[in-house]
Amino acid sequence: MTEQEQEQERLRRWRLVLGGGPADGTGCALSGRDAAMDGALAALYGTGDGPRTGRDRSAGLGASAPSVARWLGDIRTYFPSSVVQVMQRDAIDRLGLATLLLEPEMLDAVEADVHLVGTLLSLGEAMPETARETARAVVRKVVEDLERRLAGRTRAAVAGALDRSARISRPRHRDIDWNRTVAANLRHYLPEHRTVVPERLIGYGRASRSVRKEVVLCVDQSGSMAASVVYASVFGAVLASVRSLSTRLVVFDTAVVDLTDRLDDPVDVLFGTRLGGGTDINRALAYCQSRITRPAETVVVLISDLYEGGIRNEMLKRVAAMKASGVQFVALLALSDEGAPAYDREHAAALAALGAPAFACTPDLFPDVMAAAIEKRPLPVPDAA
Repeated sequence: MTEQEQEQERLRRWRLVLGGGPADGTGCALSGRDAAMDGALAALYGTGDGPRTGRDRSAGLGASAPSVARWLGDIRTYFPSSVVQVMQRDAIDRLGLATLLLEPEMLDAVEADVHLVGTLLSLGEAMPETARETARAVVRKVVEDLERRLAGRTRAAVAGALDRSARISRPRHRDIDWNRTVAANLRHYLPEHRTVVPERLIGYGRASRSVRKEVVLCVDQSGSMAASVVYASVFGAVLASVRSLSTRLVVFDTAVVDLTDRLDDPVDVLFGTRLGGGTDINRALAYCQSRITRPAETVVVLISDLYEGGIRNEMLKRVAAMKASGVQFVALLALSDEGAPAYDREHAAALAALGAPAFACTPDLFPDVMAAAIEKRPLPVPDAA
């Protein structure tokens, strides 16, 4: 590309960003595909119906379902999937298009992702029966995509942790951990035979059909936690499928709902949630605590931004009591890939003082967090937490 062509491309990009008009300073006119892209951007990021000047764009999607459907088709034509998902979220937030998602033809046109699922779940009982089946299909597609991406690594990490957490001193041959056994017996090295005599064997028992560990996922379903609820439901279903692991899923706002009996289908779990409302962490932890029968073999994972509407001191006392009884307590400020979340820093600091650091966790890190908790190792807390 020549220097002149590079300059023209730079002006073209600035023209698309600034929106046209004499104030944009580019002097670049758009035509064909570029003009269509500009129209799609103007419909979303415009500020009114007046003339375009600089950053001011006209147009808008209005409340017309056909025009929104056309716009959704346009942005899927002109932009990559990752950009389409961002523009859809902006359209829902800026232009109040959530109610249009109640129409089946709209759901067929959108690019499904975790954030769209969160929006659909937040609509809850407002969703008519005519759109409910289409919504379930959209949610199922996203859930299945997440399971394909996350399930294999999660099962492998958790199953390995369960095996290692059951180390025994007299293992069968197939259960010997040879690296640890050799390291523990180096003083018994026989130079003349160039070998180590393993006087002490180290190994672990393979996970059997009996339940070795119990996991309780306690998930805040307030509106700000939408993406975390989606990921937690998928991980809950994956963990429930691991032999030797008993998994319980509890969601809460000011009420507490146990969704454990739905864990065989994460879509059912998601439609059993009710995004929005207040938050009573203390009540949710009280319920979880009442269901713990083997504290030393239990991991409790609280997923919440920690904005507590209940009794703060009681909540902290409950966490301290669970840890004192032997429970491995994990506090995740978010379970998503949305970046640094907003959270109650005072409550996070109080949990850290109890030996339960609170940090945001991406879906890719979650298997490592669970493996460390099961083995009672230090948690892999991200540096930015």
